Amino acid sequence: MSLAGVSVPGNDVKLTIDSDVDDGVDVELEVKRSRFLTRLRRVTSEETARAVVDERRSRFFDARHHCSAFVLGAEGRAARSSDDGEPAGTAGVPMLNVLTSNHLTDVVAVVTRYFGGIKLGAGGLVRAYSEAVAHAVATAGTRRVELCTLLGIDADFANIGTLENSLRGAVLPSGVNVTVEGVAWGDRARITVAVPVTATGEFNSFLSALSAGSLTAHPTGQRWVDRLG
Repeated sequence: MSLAGVSVPGNDVKLTIDSDVDDGVDVELEVKRSRFLTRLRRVTSEETARAVVDERRSRFFDARHHCSAFVLGAEGRAARSSDDGEPAGTAGVPMLNVLTSNHLTDVVAVVTRYFGGIKLGAGGLVRAYSEAVAHAVATAGTRRVELCTLLGIDADFANIGTLENSLRGAVLPSGVNVTVEGVAWGDRARITVAVPVTATGEFNSFLSALSAGSLTAHPTGQRWVDRLG
C-alpha cells in the first residue's frame, strides 16, 4: 500500500513519519473480534527500534503476538521484520512492505494482536497486519528527510565563534540550507555541519571563499535531516 498523492523521492530524499524522533502515533484496528494495536514511532537506531518492541511486549504481556518491522538509515540499509509466532510471512513482511512502499526510513512499527477467537487465515492475517500499519502511517502523516553529509571543520578557539555565526542559517548560492550540528572542543574547536550529499562540493567552495582558503571540511559521516520547505 502507498499513500495517494505522494511523489516518489530520489535516493537522497526519503520520507519519515511526521513526528519528532522517539514520537509517533498509536492506532487500533479490529478484524473479526481480533484487536490489532499498532505503535508507529520515528527512531534513529536499531537499539531504539528494538526497545519500542520490548516496551510493547512488556506493556501488553497478555497478548499473543507482538509483530514488528523497522527501516533505518540511508537507502533503508537496515530493514528487519518479525512474525512473532504468526504463520511465516503473514505479519512482519507485510508490515515491512507497507513501510518500504511508502518510502519511509527511520521508523518502527509494532502490531500487538489480541486473538478474538476467529481464525483469519493466512490471507486475512496479511491484510489485517498490512491495514493496521497503513492506517498508522496515514494517521501520522509524512515529512521529507534529506540524506546529508556531516562535515567537520577545525578552527582556532579565537575564530570559532565568528565561524559558527557565519554558518548558522547560511544558505548556499543554490538555495541549499546549511545545518550546524554542534561544536566540540579539543586541542582545537571543531564545528560540524550537515549539508545535502548533492551539495557537498558547493559547500566546500563556499567555505573556501568564506575563509580565504584557510579552512577545510572533512566528511565524518551521514544522517537524514528534516527537509525545510
